[in-house]
Amino acid sequence: MTVPQITLNDGHTIPQLGYGVFKVDPEETERLVSLALETGYRHIDTAAVYGNEEGVGRAIASSGIPRDELFITTKLWNSEQGSARARAAIETSLEKLGLDRVDLYLIHWPRPDLDLYVETWRQLETFRDEGLATSIGVSNFHRPHLERLLAETETVPAVDQVELHPAFAQTELRTYLDDHGIRTEAWGPLGQGKYDLFGEPAVSDAAAAHGVTPAQVVIRWHLDHGTILFPKSSTPERIAQNFDVFGFDLTADEVAAIDALDRGQRVGSDPDTATF
Repeated sequence: MTVPQITLNDGHTIPQLGYGVFKVDPEETERLVSLALETGYRHIDTAAVYGNEEGVGRAIASSGIPRDELFITTKLWNSEQGSARARAAIETSLEKLGLDRVDLYLIHWPRPDLDLYVETWRQLETFRDEGLATSIGVSNFHRPHLERLLAETETVPAVDQVELHPAFAQTELRTYLDDHGIRTEAWGPLGQGKYDLFGEPAVSDAAAAHGVTPAQVVIRWHLDHGTILFPKSSTPERIAQNFDVFGFDLTADEVAAIDALDRGQRVGSDPDTATF
C-alpha cells in the first residue's frame, strides 16, 4: 500500500497520510506509534505540548526503519515563542525524540496577542538553515497572520495545519493557501467526535456503498481534496482501518455531498482569540 507523497514549496515531500498523537497517553505512545509504524505509517505528527515526544522517539528507535523513510513533525508551544526560548524548545524536542533533526517544525498557534510570531518565524528560518528542521511551517494561522509573514520575512510556510473536517471545510482559507503554494494539513479531520459526522447520510451512504467505515470515507474525502492528514486513534483496529483507504474511490457525487456538509462549525479554539 503506497501513500501518496505531497511535494512542498521547498522541494521536500511529505506522506499525505500519517498518524497523529494528539491526546495519546504518554504511557501508551510508544506502543501505539510502534503499531502505526508496523501497519505502514511513515509520517508521525506530535507536538511539545502533547507531552509524548519521548514515546514517539522510543518507537522510532526500536522500529528499525531507516531515518530517511520517516517523516516526523513536532511543534513549538505558545509559551516558547520568541528567539531565545524557541531555540531551547527545539533542542528539547529533538532530545526527547532522539533525533538530530525533524522533517517539519511548526509554530503551534499564532497567539496574535503576544505579537511574537514574526520574530519566532525568523528563528525557525534559522533552524532550517542549521539543519535542525528540514521544512518549516505554521499551525492555526489565519490569512492575516500569513500575510504578515509573507510581507515581513523571507520564507513562505511549507504548510498550515488547521482545523478541517466536513462541517468546517475552511474553503476560503484553503483557496488562499493554494494560491500561495502553502499545503493544507488537517487536524481534527474526523471532527473529534464533537458532532455526529458518521451519522450524516452523505457519509454513511458512501460507507455502505463501498463496504468501508464512515471514518474511511471521510479520510478518503480529505485525500481527494489534496489535504495532508494524520487521524488519531488508540484502537489497533482503527489505526489499521484509517490506513486502509487506498482500495476504493469516492464518486464525484459522493464528494460533493460531503462538501455540502460544510456549515462553518468550528469544534476547536479560534486562533484569533485563543490565549492558552
